Amino acid sequence: MRKSKLLSILIAAMLIMGLLAGCSSDSNTDTTEATTAADATQATTQAVEKAVLKLGIWPEDTNPNEVALHEGYAEVFRQAHPDVELVPANYKYATDTFVSLAEAGNLPTIFETWFTEPQKLIKGGFVRDITDILEERGWLDDINPSIRTLLSDSNGRVYGIPRDGYALGLMLNVELFEQAGLVNADGSIQYPKTWQEVAEMGKKIKDATGSAGLVILAKDNAGGWHFSNIAWNFGADLTTTDADGKFHANLNSPEAIAAMEYVKSLRWEYDILTADPTNEDWGTGFVNLGTGAAAMYIGANDAVNQPTETNGLPVDKLALVPMPAGPGGQYSLSGGTPYMFSADATDAEVNAALDYLEIMGKAPVVTDDAIAGMKADAEYRVNAGIPVIPRFPAWTNPELLAAEQAIIDEYSNIDLKLFNDYFTATKTEGNLKLEEEGATQDMYAQLTNVLQAVLTDKNADVTSLMNTANTNYQGILDSGLNK
Repeated sequence: MRKSKLLSILIAAMLIMGLLAGCSSDSNTDTTEATTAADATQATTQAVEKAVLKLGIWPEDTNPNEVALHEGYAEVFRQAHPDVELVPANYKYATDTFVSLAEAGNLPTIFETWFTEPQKLIKGGFVRDITDILEERGWLDDINPSIRTLLSDSNGRVYGIPRDGYALGLMLNVELFEQAGLVNADGSIQYPKTWQEVAEMGKKIKDATGSAGLVILAKDNAGGWHFSNIAWNFGADLTTTDADGKFHANLNSPEAIAAMEYVKSLRWEYDILTADPTNEDWGTGFVNLGTGAAAMYIGANDAVNQPTETNGLPVDKLALVPMPAGPGGQYSLSGGTPYMFSADATDAEVNAALDYLEIMGKAPVVTDDAIAGMKADAEYRVNAGIPVIPRFPAWTNPELLAAEQAIIDEYSNIDLKLFNDYFTATKTEGNLKLEEEGATQDMYAQLTNVLQAVLTDKNADVTSLMNTANTNYQGILDSGLNK
């Protein structure tokens, strides 16, 4: 209100000055004075405009409980930042629409993407360098070093911060394992340690319950994403680089072909998959697991809300266990979700977004607001029936990690025995692998094409299909990255 009054007074004063000057000046002088007054008025108007925080991380309306949680965060934010206009703007990153949105200047101030994407966004000039702002806040050196590399350009300038990380494992519907008699003497679940055991236990579950043993995705790029982890455990490297730094497709290696033959056997030999994997995407996989239509699904620590809160699985009937081993070893695909910022965002808007993250408890600080945000999130999880489990370490600040653990201990709502082996495996040296380098999403698309073929045609020639996928992917690498 004071700013509005001040602006009115200034404008009125300038108009009066212009009139007085007009009484003793010629027309050219009048024009000059009027222009000067208009410029001053515009400058004054700009000076009192609010910074606008377009919050792309706002939850969808379909989740009213999470919306209510964010409304609480927003209220705290507005009280502390009356000079900032906060605009809820849910945004889901999509490779096919991002560039046009960015070029039109319509990106939100802050948004989430995947760890496969930052280098492309940085090189395209679509995201904001926030290095100096992070350094001023004392956050820069607290980013997990491996994650910081993913979010930096070749000069070490940083363009985002981690929301969280994940490592893929195997999610289990405990109820179906219990109904199939896959329970140890102490009441713990007998879960598969190898991919061969996945096939065998999946068949036992389907015979006993009628539910699918496993969900395999074959609808979109998520199919190739999950398959890449299976392929690693069969010994495959799907992309290689030479001494000149050029990428080479390796989708038709004997190990990758063996992994695809294994997936094909799940459909035609063991018959443990859902009715039509070509209709299964990331979301429907959780629907199947949560509703009891399937017993196993590849998932991670950052998505435990999906089978539980979103799809109704009781919080004590979800287990997350290590990724099964194959003939090539036991690896878990590790990735995560970074927060990134529109290239058009001002310093004030970036700082406002970081302040909002602090209120959420997603920043590497232990303040009253941050602790309150972490506790609010934990309470929300308890009330919504979501497991309260440790976050994947995206930040290295020991004080923060201790505070997070204290809150987990206070709000724990599950038996951690259903998760402990997973966390042990993900902390084991050498078990985690980052997503393949190269044109990763394009590689996933090529692998999904093969999955669709082998899961719908019993006579599909896996070797021929993988050769074609390899040729296609090499063409993409050569035209886009190997110039």
